[in-house]
Amino acid sequence: MTATLYVVPGSHPSMAGRLMLEHKGIAYRRVDLIPALHKPILRVLRFSGTTVPALRIDGRRIQSTLDLSRALEAMRAEPPLFPADAQARAAVEEAEAWGEDVLQPIPRRLSWWALRRDRSALRSFADGARLHVPLGLAVRTAAPIVWAEARINEAHDDAIRADLAALPALLDRVDAWLADGVLGGSPPTAADYQIATSVRLLLCFDDLREAIDRRAAGEHARALVPDFPGRVPPVLPAEWISGLR
Repeated sequence: MTATLYVVPGSHPSMAGRLMLEHKGIAYRRVDLIPALHKPILRVLRFSGTTVPALRIDGRRIQSTLDLSRALEAMRAEPPLFPADAQARAAVEEAEAWGEDVLQPIPRRLSWWALRRDRSALRSFADGARLHVPLGLAVRTAAPIVWAEARINEAHDDAIRADLAALPALLDRVDAWLADGVLGGSPPTAADYQIATSVRLLLCFDDLREAIDRRAAGEHARALVPDFPGRVPPVLPAEWISGLR
């Protein structure tokens, strides 16, 4: 089985893709792509979309964490990414879809909003990446890329304030799924990888870390994703995060 996984440094869906491949014991070659520039590159590589993770495996091309989890489950049954019980599987699929649709965009928007205001964190997110250009040069010339990604992801003040206002209730939902056993079981499921990677990126924010670390969601994210590159120094206005404290 020959697998190549195309990722973007600091991308939480990319991390979810990596963890699911490792969960299944599938060896892969990782190719790091530069944000924003990854979109035309994936088109040249004949992927149908422009998102990461993008997996090429035995002649197939697979994108999105939802499609990837199901494709990997079909390729290799053990260890499973979904429970065998139909009711339990439905609960995991619901949590996974919610994680992809509702939770996943928030840390992405927050990251690009923050990087527009303080690009010093860029180097930390690229730690360990192989970008085929000198890291220092990539960081120094990143302003247009940061601007483009912020625009693509609608990372403007009103959206960020709305995301931060919604975040406590979203984390409550993750905590409830952990309490109910939908998340946090052994082995981890696709929903665990989907949600934990988003929460783990949020833990990279100095402004958010303490509040999230107090939660079951924070403990779950650190247990499943102990190493996630990146640290965002304080940049969020205090009044925007008062509801998290």
